[in-house]
Amino acid sequence: MKKYIKVRDKLKKQIQLGEFKVGDLLPSEHTLCRTFSITRTTARKALDELLKEGFIEKQHGKGSVVIERRQSLGLLSVKGFSEAVGENVRTTFLQKPKVDNWSDEIFSKINSSDSRAQCVSFERVRFVGDFPVMIGKNWFNGNIIPGITETEFVEGSFFKTLSNRYLIEVTGSSSELRAEAASERVAKLLKIETGTPILHISLKFKTSNPKLAIYSELHCNTSKFPIGSSYFM
Repeated sequence: MKKYIKVRDKLKKQIQLGEFKVGDLLPSEHTLCRTFSITRTTARKALDELLKEGFIEKQHGKGSVVIERRQSLGLLSVKGFSEAVGENVRTTFLQKPKVDNWSDEIFSKINSSDSRAQCVSFERVRFVGDFPVMIGKNWFNGNIIPGITETEFVEGSFFKTLSNRYLIEVTGSSSELRAEAASERVAKLLKIETGTPILHISLKFKTSNPKLAIYSELHCNTSKFPIGSSYFM
């Protein structure tokens, strides 16, 4: 394995485990050279890799700063969640992670290996203030994430839990969007009239573990918060 990859992976793991938190400075190139017995070029390449993967940003006069992973992955979300996180956003579980059956609700093609494995699912409503904006149900191969049904999500985020507890990163997604009339159940949860037009988004997330895919079905009320280009679970 090339030296810069070893350094990148070591720093990435420290970020994922919270040893370096959002806003923290990573060691300088000079310090990395001394710590890992590498050249300045190798240190810079390791940091550039973290920059490309969305773990850090480089600030003039400061160095490499750990940032919240708000990647541009083609993931769809309700615009306003990322801006409002920590201010007026809350989540209510309709169903906490539990062993379940693979559902006909899943629009994306289920991997053959997943269909033969134990399924885990969970369902939540996401609010901005008192305004419900999204219902999301998610399914995945529970054999790949042991203990997830007994695990509290890190800061309420499934993606952060994957990163911090399992060292798994979301790397991309495919999606299908369609407009539909809200069913009675969806309308009740989103506090709208039955039959109101809503956006239904089907997502299949890819992760850094090639065996793990996450299947999501989202029902979104976009009357106040339009769709943006990043999604946080």
